[in-house]
Amino acid sequence: MKKTLLASAVSAFVLLGCTEKNQSPEAGLSDAKPEIQEIESATAAEVNPLLTEWKTDFGVPPFNLIQDSHYEPAFEAAFEAHKAEIAEILADTAEPTFANTIEALERSGSSLTRVSNVFYAVNGAHSNDVIRDVAKRIAPKMSAHLSDITLNEALFKRVNAVYQQSKDLGLNAEQTRLLENTYKQFVRAGANLSETDKQRVREIDSRLSELSQQFGQNVLKETNEFIVIVDKLEDIEDLPQSLINAAADLAAKNDAEGKWAFNLARPSINPVLQYSSNRELRKKLFEGYAMRGNNGNAEDNKAIASEMAALRVERANIMGHDNHASFVLERNVAENPENVMGLLDKIWPAALQKAELEAADLQAALKADTGETDLQGWDWRYYTEKVRKAKYDLDENELRPYFEVNIVRDGVFDTANKLFGLTFTERNDLPKWHESQQVFEVKEANGDHIGIVYFDYFARDSKRGGAWMNHLRKQSNLDGYVHPIVTNNFNYPPASEGSPSLLSLSEAETFFHEFGHALHGLLSDVTYESLSGTSTPRDFVEFPSQVFENWMTKPEVLKGFAKHYETGEPIPDALIEKINKASQFNQGFATVEYLGAALLDMSWHTLESTDKPDALALEEAAMARIGMIDEIIPRYRSTYFNHIFAGGYSSGYYSYIWSEIMDADAFAAFEETSLFDQETAQKYREHILSKGGTKPGMDLYIDFRGRKPEIKPLLVKRGLE
Repeated sequence: MKKTLLASAVSAFVLLGCTEKNQSPEAGLSDAKPEIQEIESATAAEVNPLLTEWKTDFGVPPFNLIQDSHYEPAFEAAFEAHKAEIAEILADTAEPTFANTIEALERSGSSLTRVSNVFYAVNGAHSNDVIRDVAKRIAPKMSAHLSDITLNEALFKRVNAVYQQSKDLGLNAEQTRLLENTYKQFVRAGANLSETDKQRVREIDSRLSELSQQFGQNVLKETNEFIVIVDKLEDIEDLPQSLINAAADLAAKNDAEGKWAFNLARPSINPVLQYSSNRELRKKLFEGYAMRGNNGNAEDNKAIASEMAALRVERANIMGHDNHASFVLERNVAENPENVMGLLDKIWPAALQKAELEAADLQAALKADTGETDLQGWDWRYYTEKVRKAKYDLDENELRPYFEVNIVRDGVFDTANKLFGLTFTERNDLPKWHESQQVFEVKEANGDHIGIVYFDYFARDSKRGGAWMNHLRKQSNLDGYVHPIVTNNFNYPPASEGSPSLLSLSEAETFFHEFGHALHGLLSDVTYESLSGTSTPRDFVEFPSQVFENWMTKPEVLKGFAKHYETGEPIPDALIEKINKASQFNQGFATVEYLGAALLDMSWHTLESTDKPDALALEEAAMARIGMIDEIIPRYRSTYFNHIFAGGYSSGYYSYIWSEIMDADAFAAFEETSLFDQETAQKYREHILSKGGTKPGMDLYIDFRGRKPEIKPLLVKRGLE
């Protein structure tokens, strides 16, 4: 995705990311530059496919032609092309106007955008040593390139000239938003600084880019290299058979044929923590997970986090702010750290109280089971399942057969169809970056093409952890209608011998969540690419994804898609009733675990000293301040907190709960009418999904709901009130 000024191109996260509307989808990119060569096959081996017009259906990237060796030269060529475009803007002798300066900047860098979108998508989902080395080398170059643009005095002079006369230009709302964003990005990058400060900002940004790449690569390496081998089947026989089969497959891949292996990928570690009575095995995996980046080795991230925090304070000070959080949040819905802390502190006491009650129940279960009285973090999920079974007669393993990955996908599609009339057609003929991907064309109810969505389902060593959405191409309509291409990426358990990929309830909800992001990208309908889709503040971007989760567990939705993968029988009413009765179970833990990470993020980024903090001491003090109980650790500890040190969520991890306030309140609008009320769905599409970042997030919400969101629906949803 492009800027404003390509700022998003340097991030591997979105969670954070073009065909003419009146032409056939095969027409390719509408905004292809004249100097771009055309390529239709692999016969022109000397041509770099990343720098060509993609003559593929719908203009999707030609993954079948792209080789690892193409990325670095493509970046270098794209940097030069972008520099030439900026030089052309500066060479214009006419007075600066919205068209020859702001829209010209918006058009610039299209080649770099295309290369970046493909590279960072693949780097996150299917990386290797070559790609990771390219990422390391490109990070400081990308930072320097963007700094050369945003710190260019002559260019800012043109932008400022347009901005100063904005009220007299007769701009529409979207044009005004683009102008404001462009001006603010230059200012926030340091355009008004002295030459000495500008140079220091360049140095800081370059170093932060290097450190961010290294942090993420360290986490991936530590995650991939940790493995536990189990010799005896009786040590794991209480695990679901599908997971035992997967463990056998993993062992075979690690030269341990006839044994069982577990690693830190979620499809491996989570079931062990939930279902294994082998406490020692649970402890090994839990501690392996919790100690990533904190082992005193070459992949230790403590010094990296500390240096990044100090550099962020220094940069914030140069920009006139006391701390990094203050600098970041002035552009978010929350506006400042005080508002964020006010929200988190409002929710924390009730969440902690509920978690303490849950801990007492689990401790009682542990004592009854083993006689032990020392409930630990590696016990929590295991005894949660026991208490859940006792209280609600719900065993999550009963649910997995109804959530085969393709069945859940169909449920996602059916929900989107009922809400917005969308249809989905699988395209096995389109190139992919991994053979296990699925690709679908998305259409309106009348058959009009909307866009393309890629699904990359399964965990593997080449993929980072978690789940996320990328844009491979964002929607725009500046020079003809450009249709979006988006991806959803997951870490689901791959199929193993005798068992397909069966998801847990939480994993199925994650599918709905990420597809909510995909809808935000697919249903965008704006003029400017930099305002399209998920180009919103961090504390708004999670709102559409979280709203979509709500439909999954509603009885009429579950009955429609959740069918047993072997028998085809729909999920029984009794199981649905159990799911909904248990929906607030363990919400103390879930909320405390999440808020612990959000508050840890704020502790790192409200620092006001440029001294490098002691990472572990900072984390310990942060958890002591809020009274975090020993049995729970924050969802992400400092040394593997990719969101804030290797992604775009520094001072922004609170965004999920902030967005959930809007999510709970917005879904209440459907509950007040009906689950698939068409008037409400169309209002939501028109005022939220189609508008991207063309207005401030709160303005968009008020346009949809008629008022600001209320917090009560969130507290009720989580069982905190």
